[in-house]
Amino acid sequence: SMTTNQQQSGWKLSTAGALWIAALAALIGFGAVYLIARGPDNATVGGAADGKLAAFVTKDPREPLPAFTFQDPDGKPITLDAFKGKTILVNLWATWCGPCKLEMPSLDRLQAALGSDKFEVVAISLDKDGKEKAKKFFTDTKISHLNFYIDPTGREAFNLKPVGLPTTYLVDAQGLEIGRLAGPAEWDSEAAKALISKAIK
Repeated sequence: SMTTNQQQSGWKLSTAGALWIAALAALIGFGAVYLIARGPDNATVGGAADGKLAAFVTKDPREPLPAFTFQDPDGKPITLDAFKGKTILVNLWATWCGPCKLEMPSLDRLQAALGSDKFEVVAISLDKDGKEKAKKFFTDTKISHLNFYIDPTGREAFNLKPVGLPTTYLVDAQGLEIGRLAGPAEWDSEAAKALISKAIK
């Protein structure tokens, strides 16, 4: 009937409205991360300057991160399950994200300092169709300790619901999230190394 059709079209409109609101919220989230990163207190993002990772939010109880597929350094599909038995620091980044690029050398130094069969920094590029660009950034910035991982769709990793980029997740050897940090940090600071060392069993 006409009433049913009107109801259906009304539902469609409200769904579209809800999607727009969600999209705007996502953009505001990204803006917030960028605003924090561009502010005068850039050094204190993540609490690096005062020796505390103040923005790190602990997950209690610990839960597995949502499943998603990305590519390993050989271009083969991989999921976080492949890292079970190892504590990992999952970092979502992209070459179009200024704060991501700024923190990448500290992630590389962290991997150099603590990387082992018990710990790995898993930095995943969200550069859609931009594998070469992301790899060039690694080369140009002399990133030599991190493995190159990419989500070539630029969408899969959003299953993790980051509020913006960069977002970093600390995951234990059972694959459960210990906590997360939105925005950049000095990941090779003493505070960050202490936090991660405590997580490595």
